[in-house]
Amino acid sequence: MRTGAAQRKVRLAEKCISHNVDDVGVNSLGIDSRTPTTTAATSTGPAAAGRQQQPQQQQQQQQQQQHLLHFNDSDMRELREIKQLLWGDSVREDVFRRWSQGFEFSDVEPSALVQKQGGPCAVIAPVQAYLLKIIIMDMPGIQLTKLPSDKCQSLLIEALCNILKNCRALRYKIVTLQRRSTKERRLTPPSTIDEAAEAEADASEELAIGIDAAATVDVATTATAGAAAAASSGNDATLLTRLNLELTPEQFHDRLHTLHFDHIAEVTRYYMDNYSQLSHTYGVLLFMYSVFLTKGIEQVTSDISDTSEPLIHSTYGYGAQSLINLMLTGRAVAHVWDNEQDVGGLKLRGICEQSDIGFITLMEQMRYCTVGSFFKNPRYPVWVMGSDTHLTVLFSNEKRLVSPETPSETGRRIFKSYDPEGNNFISSTLLRDVLAALNLVSEPAYVSLMQKRLDPENLGIILLNAFMDEFFPLERRSTPDTFELMHYNGIPGSNDNNKVRYYLGSAILLEGDLKSICTSNPMVTCLQTKWPNIEINWHDAHMPSLN
Repeated sequence: MRTGAAQRKVRLAEKCISHNVDDVGVNSLGIDSRTPTTTAATSTGPAAAGRQQQPQQQQQQQQQQQHLLHFNDSDMRELREIKQLLWGDSVREDVFRRWSQGFEFSDVEPSALVQKQGGPCAVIAPVQAYLLKIIIMDMPGIQLTKLPSDKCQSLLIEALCNILKNCRALRYKIVTLQRRSTKERRLTPPSTIDEAAEAEADASEELAIGIDAAATVDVATTATAGAAAAASSGNDATLLTRLNLELTPEQFHDRLHTLHFDHIAEVTRYYMDNYSQLSHTYGVLLFMYSVFLTKGIEQVTSDISDTSEPLIHSTYGYGAQSLINLMLTGRAVAHVWDNEQDVGGLKLRGICEQSDIGFITLMEQMRYCTVGSFFKNPRYPVWVMGSDTHLTVLFSNEKRLVSPETPSETGRRIFKSYDPEGNNFISSTLLRDVLAALNLVSEPAYVSLMQKRLDPENLGIILLNAFMDEFFPLERRSTPDTFELMHYNGIPGSNDNNKVRYYLGSAILLEGDLKSICTSNPMVTCLQTKWPNIEINWHDAHMPSLN
């Protein structure tokens, strides 16, 4: 004879297996659960029609369940490959712990995400950048400190959906966690208070629904239940928090579960109704897995080309450039230059188009890499900034910072692309290549004439200033001479009083092309990879940190 708790579980399992959610229309693997019914073409009445429909409906349900299992197997295989790609042969416990955090906002800066430990900045910084992009473009003039918490949550969801859309996939595959037994430490808060109370009362028993059963369970029912849970407060919130505990890496990966959505609006609604999936202990990891699964392991490995090293460093936990690029652009290429470059006969792929969010890095000044124009000149005035250990975000309300290039700016950029060491001159033998890249006359006779004119002393070099004066004498700069920049660093210890907030600075672009390298100020050095002649004064006497 079943106990009352056991009977409730059986009823819950039966309800989940048979339930269709019309307003969401996706099941545990996102397959449309709304099976069309067949109308009988006889006049024997509704009862007879119902009897005729039943065998067809049963057959359709059986076919649908087989289809679900097929998709589930495919997703599980892909998730195992993603795990291998991210972590390598084994997942170090300490590195996994550093990545185990939800999307959490600062107490003093409502829209600033907090990064609790080193590592997950490869996901958190791009998400923060997209969130700020939305604020800059859709909410001009808003006081950042006045944003209400519910608005920041919706901004976060919109930012996540922006990143998923960049994957340009036919279907969005969202990775969630499915709990299996209350004998093990519970992860995901229950979707209703009744379920939470039942889970606490039955803590010594196994759940009626396990990982295997979940393949046919319509977990989209949480989309409606989640709204009620979100409205709970006080003791209810305390109860849910108490159930939000930790898993080992093995337990975490055993419980990965997927939902498929055909439209990004459905993803938005799911996250709105199930916000705890983002805010709980593994929200960052689950979203990262969702991006990889949505993009598809075949496409990701094709972008990366070399998969011999895991994308998350096995000792330090930081993310590889391929991971960062996937979050910023939807492509997991390993390099930051424009298009392809031939290196020793190998075609190495970089960024293929102008990005929504920019990227600049201190590593360029150290000559470890070359950041191309597509990253340095994004569509919106937001840049992820890289140091040797961390990622932060730079942004501005000055939209002219990303206005279209003038012809002279294009000429300057092309010239500098042939001057990778930043000497402000090129070999005179490269003049023809520069002119051809700018679609200017590049016939040998004309090039020879211009070489003599630009290098009258026959030194074998052509100065940038001489080149610009000759071909772009009426130089106009689209970038303003003065503007304000703001900086975000998600690590509390890198902020004043250990509180994550934005820092404001006033920038000025000096005359000329000469720049001073200030090794004691990595922030200015990094900014100069984008604006070579920039100087900046930070307000409030606080110097923001890149680390």
